[in-house]
Formats: sequence, C-alpha cells, structure tokens
Amino acid sequence: MSSKGETAARRTEVRSAGGAAPVPSRGVFILFAVACGAAVANVYFSQPLLVTMGRDLGMSPGLVGSVVTLTHVGYGLGLFFLVPLGDAVDRRRLIAAQLLLLVVALAVVASARTPVILLAGMAATGLLAVVTQTLVAFAASLAPSAGRGRVVGLVTSGVVIGILLARTASGLMADFAGWRSVYLASASLTALLALVLYRVLPRDIGARPTTLRYGQLLRSTITLFARERLLRLRALFGLLIFAAFSTLWSSIALPLSEAPYFLSHSEIGALGLVGVVGALAANAAGRLNDRGLSRRTTGIALALLVASWLPLVFTRSSLGALVVGVILLDLAVQAVHVTNQTLIYALYPDAGSRLIGGYMVFYSVGSATGAIAATSLYAVAGWGAVCLLGAGFSCLGLALWVFTRRSSSGPAVEAGSRGEG
Repeated sequence: MSSKGETAARRTEVRSAGGAAPVPSRGVFILFAVACGAAVANVYFSQPLLVTMGRDLGMSPGLVGSVVTLTHVGYGLGLFFLVPLGDAVDRRRLIAAQLLLLVVALAVVASARTPVILLAGMAATGLLAVVTQTLVAFAASLAPSAGRGRVVGLVTSGVVIGILLARTASGLMADFAGWRSVYLASASLTALLALVLYRVLPRDIGARPTTLRYGQLLRSTITLFARERLLRLRALFGLLIFAAFSTLWSSIALPLSEAPYFLSHSEIGALGLVGVVGALAANAAGRLNDRGLSRRTTGIALALLVASWLPLVFTRSSLGALVVGVILLDLAVQAVHVTNQTLIYALYPDAGSRLIGGYMVFYSVGSATGAIAATSLYAVAGWGAVCLLGAGFSCLGLALWVFTRRSSSGPAVEAGSRGEG
C-alpha cells in the first residue's frame, strides 16, 4: 500500500487534470471511447431503418422523416440542459444514471406499437445520448495535462467511429433480425456499459463540484461564450467542419443508389468502414496538440478538408476517388474536432462539461445545416452542387483560420491561450 506521502504526491501529479484520483490506465480510456461510440450511435441507427419503421407502424413519409428530426432535437436539448450537470455532480453517478435511463428509452423504441410511442422514445434517446459528451469531459478531467490531447483524441475517435458505423450496424442487424433488434441489442449493450463504467470509473472526482444552482449553471454556459474569444472561435470551427461532414454523409447514399452503381443499403453503409480509417489516423492530432502545435494542426487539417472535395466531385465515375475523399474528409474533421475540444477544456477544467456541451451545440447546428442543405440541393442541382456546398463550408473554415491566425496574439499554449486561433 502506498504511504501517505506517496499518495499526496500522486494527487498533486493529477491535480491539473481536475481530479484527485490517480490517472487511469489506457484501458480505461479505451473503455471511455467504446462507451462514447455506443451511446452516440443511437442517434444514427434509425437512418437506414426509416422505410421499414414506417411500413411496420403505418406512418406517412412525412411522419417517418420526423424520427430523425426529433432524435437530433432531443440531442441538441440534452447538450444544453443535461451535459452542464457534469460540473455540479459526481460524473460517475451521472453517467451511470443517464445510461440506465437510455436503456429505458431504447426499450420504449424497440417495443413501440404506435407512431406516438416511437417518436417519444426517439426524442428521449437523443436527449440521453448526450452522455457521450459527459464521458468526453470526464475523460479530459482525468487525463494529465501534458497528455490531455492524446486522451481527447482517443475518446473522440470512439465518437466518430460510432457515428460512422451506426448505419452499417443497424442495416445489417435489421436485415437479419428486424429493426427492433437494433434497439434491443443497443439497450443490452448500454446496460452492460452502465454496470462496467460504474465499477471501473473513479469515485473521487476532486474538488470540482460547483456551488451554482441549476439555472445559474445554464446561464454560466452563455457567460463563458461571451467572455472567451477562443471558445467562440473554436465553436465556429466546429460548426463549419460538421456542416461539411454532414453535407457528405447525409447525401452520399443518393448518388450511390443510382446509376451506374445501384448499391444496396448494406453496401452503402459499408462506406462507413472507410471513414473509420481517416478517423483513426487523426489521433495524431491529439499528440500534436500536446506539443503546442494546435494552430498549425488546425490549418493543415482545414486545408485537407478543402482538398477532400476535389476527389469527391468524381464520385459518380470513380469509387476510388470517393474512398480517397472520404478518408481525407474524416481525417480533417476529426483533427480539428480533437484540437477544438482539447483547447476549450483547458480554459476552465472545472467547467469542462459546460464548455464541451456548449461547443457541441454548434456541432449540432452545423450537422443539421449541412444535412438539410445537402439533401435539398441534390434534389434540384445534383451531386456537383452538393460538393460545391461542402467545399464552401470548408473554405469558410480555412478562411476563418487564416484571418484569426494573423490577428491572434501569440502561439498556442496548453492551459488557456485565449488568443489562439
């Protein structure tokens, strides 16, 4: 057993991480990543299942489309109203409670016999899936400050991989055992994760709980945005990169399901496996952030994001070009996203949940904007116009980086460089 002196030294070592417990092993952070991917996947499972759901429950096409809308609305509300709670209560207990409530919501979806019950269950699923962001903030708080970028990169990879593979997994499971099996399986996995995380995660999260009441906690999120230029800037980067990300992934099934490919839903869903390559490769962004290269990483990644749309233009004539474009785009988005979260968390580690929750609201706005604009534009102007839209979002992000890079007041530093761009 460690002596009192050794214990005190260990706590001092991790104090900057926002907790009094020893730094967890890499295996625990991998568990964080798995839990993040499993939770966020629930937001995207329904996309390849809409037709089957609608037929099973006798829903009109317009009502079927609201399944996705309500799930994302629930997620957006959860980012603002639930994620900040991580700054006021024990995150270990909060995560377990949200996961167990998510199990209930998934069970409601799986057993729904009427459209009203299904839609209510989907909205609740989106609301509770924001446990993903509580997990990200908790992982960042447990990481040593010198290695926070690597930890955020690892955990965020789980989020992106969950998003990319959700459609593939749900399509395959639905073909094998029906659409309800997707949500029953997810409920079982979520219940298991709740138990494992409650047993594995540290109880002592340090002197982090705030004295703010719930209403004050929510208002302070807005105050943080008003106060911190870096937070506003990184939120804008997040909005633009996820608008580009959603422009691709919300519309790519349209040209692939038409001539000359006529790919099935399962084959289109397998494209998510290609995107995982880019997401994993972008883990290097976390290490670059730990070396103080966040500004350079952002610039290079945004340039790659712009470049990714050149091969994507040739999707109709070359699947190879599509693969290259997908890898570049996912690598770039993941790199900027990891950089964003690493930098904003360092501003106020004790307000990590509010910072990340507020930032992710912009992610949701960007994702919704890209999806709505891309699918609408494809219907009237085709795939080339969609690529121009995605390139436009990407160019805006790069232009924002160039402008703020010239006007920023110094190089990036790890703990709260307010002027970093």
